[in-house]
Amino acid sequence: MRGKTSADARGARDMSDRASLYDEVTGRIIGELEEGRLPWVQPWGSGADLAPGLPRNALTGRAYSGVNILILWATVIEREYPSQGWLTFRQALSAGGQVRKGEKGTTVVYADRFIPQAEREKARGGEEAKAIPFLKRFTVFNLAQCEGLRPGLLPDDMPVPEREAIPLAEAVIAASGVEFRVGGDKAYYAPAADFVAVPPQQAFFEQINYYRTCLHELTHATGHPSRLARNLVTQFGSRDYAREELIAEMGSAFLCAALGIVPTVRHADYIGAWLEVLREDNRAIFRAASAASKAADWLLARHQQAGTDAIDATAQGRVAA
Repeated sequence: MRGKTSADARGARDMSDRASLYDEVTGRIIGELEEGRLPWVQPWGSGADLAPGLPRNALTGRAYSGVNILILWATVIEREYPSQGWLTFRQALSAGGQVRKGEKGTTVVYADRFIPQAEREKARGGEEAKAIPFLKRFTVFNLAQCEGLRPGLLPDDMPVPEREAIPLAEAVIAASGVEFRVGGDKAYYAPAADFVAVPPQQAFFEQINYYRTCLHELTHATGHPSRLARNLVTQFGSRDYAREELIAEMGSAFLCAALGIVPTVRHADYIGAWLEVLREDNRAIFRAASAASKAADWLLARHQQAGTDAIDATAQGRVAA
């Protein structure tokens, strides 16, 4: 009985910690929006001398995802760090250096699910085991906060040369397999017919905005049932509509950053609706950022696979010749 009470208390503490973490991160995002700053374009919209790129673990090279992108970008601009590389305290030591004394780390989160022992017992009896979601906090430090690190760590993301940025975006669009219809004066994604419509590039005051718009609409297209299956049948002005627009805004920003294109605000007129969604649900920004990361990852993976297939086809052609 005592063990059960202890487990219940521990579970209550875990739930309280999760709620606190959701509130903490959501409160920060709301604060940014209320001040007119969008965290997913802020690092490049505030005059910071920082190349577009996703935050990465400097030791493993792995890019952070979901809400952690927003958290780390916000810290980069707030503290004026010149780097998108991050390490844990132990990783800094393993890289031959250390975190400078007095430096304050940034809390990021890791989401996962676990199956309690009681649920495992149910599974053995043929019942369906219920997995419980949980969040873990851990602290990371920017490369600018460290000293003595060995050479050869992941360098800051290098911007794609300007002359290559547009062709690279074209390649991602083509690899998606989504039909693009260029013409008219409106940009949108049609879920039922599964196509993206955009005005011709020459119609944009700044032609790079053609690609930013394409990536926004392409993020919407990843929600099709044949891809990532999000709820796209939403009424204009509804909460679900605002949520999907938030996903597309962040997805476009994540894609732009990965391709070396400076993200910008595409739909600032939705800020009021996004604030309403975030204020009523402290997990909304977590879900939206996660969905945006999945959309960007899906599109980038298609592009990578297309490149691999092209190499294989070339190699086979040489063998045949």
